[in-house]
Amino acid sequence: MASQKRVLLLCGDYVEDYEVMVPFQALLAYGLSVDAVCPGKKSGDICRTAIHDSTGHQSESRGHNFALNANFDEVDPTKYDGLVIPGGRAPEYLAINELVINLVNKFQDLQKPIASICHGQLILAAAGSVKGRKCTAYPAVRPALIAAGAHWVEPDTMAFCITDGNLITGATYEGHPKFIRLFIKALGAKISSSGK
Repeated sequence: MASQKRVLLLCGDYVEDYEVMVPFQALLAYGLSVDAVCPGKKSGDICRTAIHDSTGHQSESRGHNFALNANFDEVDPTKYDGLVIPGGRAPEYLAINELVINLVNKFQDLQKPIASICHGQLILAAAGSVKGRKCTAYPAVRPALIAAGAHWVEPDTMAFCITDGNLITGATYEGHPKFIRLFIKALGAKISSSGK
């Protein structure tokens, strides 16, 4: 049952606004417990977000302040059912943080679902989690994924998502409906619809 599931959301400053806010709220709406953390920060601290427009020339605007609700230093991967990694600019610095890499590796070693979107796959590449795995991302991330040994799958639209074992990857926030559905399924939770 969804209410028994606990998810970790890995944040950083200038994380993509939609890619942190939407999964956080959607997973809570499904009855999951979601702990949002950032290295070097504690519960109650904020991460600044950025809003990216990927149509035409990419532009960036200041987003919301996203409040963290758990302490990074207290995270125990064995207590979580899955990990969500949003994109934006945060993965650029999180991917070179040894504590973040160790955390991702623990989730991978435990074969827990890892859902990563857009530039979040920079962290997966740095952690070695994509070697021999099919994955997608925002097209600018393709060289890093290929260099890390991933089987790159070109997104036909920015809503494209793909699953390979415990790994769910999406191109951008445009794919949130499918991305979140795939993650819920990987967690073993059921999504029901009244058909209305």
